[in-house]
Amino acid sequence: MKNPRYEMIIWWSDEDKAFVVDVPELPGCMAHGDTRTEAVAKAEEAIAFWIKTARDDGIKVPSPRGRLLVA
Repeated sequence: MKNPRYEMIIWWSDEDKAFVVDVPELPGCMAHGDTRTEAVAKAEEAIAFWIKTARDDGIKVPSPRGRLLVA
């Protein structure tokens, strides 16, 4: 099943030499990659893991707002 469309904030980190993605609606959900495409793909994996873990732990999963922001 495809992940719901959670807001993603993407930026380049000079410190990490990578694109970083934050998913602010899911606390602590972040990913990074060498390209924007890779970072977003890894963020999709992180979202799926976050949702599975929350459901396994009985934590309510917030509904997505559905925005994609690129900085």
